[in-house]
Amino acid sequence: QVQVVESGGGLVQAGGSLRLSCAASGRTFSSYAMAWFRQAPGKEREFVAAISPAGGSSDYVDSVKGRFYISRDNAKNTVYLQMNSLKPEDTAVYYCAAANVYGRKSPQAYDYWGQGTQVTVSS
Repeated sequence: QVQVVESGGGLVQAGGSLRLSCAASGRTFSSYAMAWFRQAPGKEREFVAAISPAGGSSDYVDSVKGRFYISRDNAKNTVYLQMNSLKPEDTAVYYCAAANVYGRKSPQAYDYWGQGTQVTVSS
């Protein structure tokens, strides 16, 4: 079982950067694929990025490719989301999630979730 806690959200101007962190508990963190999702008001939860257990593979939604970068440090049980060139449409609550299988983009495939961290991008 994995428990995850997100941090690093905040208010930033368009064009700025933020780095989100997700700290996980449990000895088996390195066996889980990790992902970031986001949910804007009135919208469904959306896949943003995922990284394989060892960190060798990653995937992104098209709207963030080239701007967001997911990484992980298994020694620290932490996954990161570096967000650059932020846009107002990136405003959402960002969630960290863990899954037993890498490559899934549906929220239903993820077993463990954090409470979310708010990211607000002003124009």
